[in-house]
Parts: sequence; C-alpha cells; structure tokens
Amino acid sequence: MPKHGKRYRQAAALVPKGVRFDDPARALELVKEASFAKFDETIEVSVRLGVDPRHADQIVRGTVILPHGTGKEVRVLVLAEGDQARAAEEAGADYVGLEHVDRIKEGWLDFDVAIATPNVMGQVGQLGRILGPRGLMPTPKAGTVTMDVGKAVQEVKAGKIEFRVDRTGNVHLPIGKVSFDLERLMENMNAVMEVIMRAKPAAAKGTYVRNVTVSSTMGPGVGIDPNLYRRVAA
Repeated sequence: MPKHGKRYRQAAALVPKGVRFDDPARALELVKEASFAKFDETIEVSVRLGVDPRHADQIVRGTVILPHGTGKEVRVLVLAEGDQARAAEEAGADYVGLEHVDRIKEGWLDFDVAIATPNVMGQVGQLGRILGPRGLMPTPKAGTVTMDVGKAVQEVKAGKIEFRVDRTGNVHLPIGKVSFDLERLMENMNAVMEVIMRAKPAAAKGTYVRNVTVSSTMGPGVGIDPNLYRRVAA
C-alpha cells in the first residue's frame, strides 16, 4: 500500500482512531482542523448504505439543494432553442444552444451540469455514450430534462446537486468548503442526510445507514455515529 506523506500523518494524528462522534459539528470541526492543503479543500460526506445496488429496486438516487451551495462555481450547459434558450440565458446559464451537441461529439466537456428540454432529447440522446459515464446526461428524474429551464438553471446555480449510490453501496456528496463556517456546513449536511434518509427504498432490509464519514479533499476521514440517522423517515 502507498505510504501517506508527513502532513497527512500529522493531520490523521488529530483524529481519534475508531471514534464515531455523536456530535456531527465536532466531527466537522476536526475535518477543518485536520485540513492541510494550500487550496480551499472540499468537504464531503460519505454514507455507507444497507442496499444492494445490483437490484433496480434498491437503487438510491435523487437531488438535494444545499442551502449554502457547494462553494464551487458551477458551469451550466442548456441544450434548448427558442424561448427556452432565451430563458436559460436570462437565468445565468454559461452555455446555451444546440450547436454544443456537435462540440461535445468533438470532445468538448467544459461544463458541470447539462440541462435539456424534452423536445430536443432526440438530438441530445446521441450523446448518451459520452455524457452517461460522466454523470452529465440530462434526465427527467434529476430535473435536468424540463421545459422550465430557467428554474432548473437557478436551482443548479443555487446549489442543487444530484446523487446516486455507487456499485459498492456508498453515496458521496460535497457539503461545502473548509472555508465555510460550521453553521453553513451543518445546514448543508443536514439537508443531505435528510434527503438520503427519505430516499430509502422499500426493498431495503435491515440497517439502512451503516456508516457516515466526513473528510476534506486531502485530509483523513472522521466518523459520525450512524445511529443519529437511523430513524425511519416519515
């Protein structure tokens, strides 16, 4: 196994081994204290779920609007025409227009979220093999295939993000930056955990939330007591 560098080892020494904090705010404090990179690291929450993603009825996916955003400037592409294209431009989309379909085919991918209107999905569908594996393909479930592109752009710019359980049963989501204060980080994290709990599939049996860890981009993980999130969502 690769060895960690000196700064990582110093950061890891700040985190008690095997401890799962029953106070998420304290866990986030430790993440901030243990961050050592020279850039403003992203803080992420990783949740281990008791689901089997190999079964379609146990797929956990959805969207959440972070109250304070991710701290990252999101580049939005809108594939639309006519009035919808104009609405996208007015809402602040970074790139608008169907001419970007050919640019994507040629390898252009300088955007973070793609939104499309239903009437152009015949053309956008050609991009499935390119955008799908990168998680960039517009989908109705994520709210990125819609006629109300203005609202969709505003939500994404405000901090709306999509999530989906990976093949190992984990969900990873950013909840802000190290530079965020604890109050903003906690509000973002609470929003994420609430949506994940509500997304519990009916077919999932046993313990749903098995492990919760927060970490910064370069720093060590800090465990949170999963019992805090084991109530049955209403």
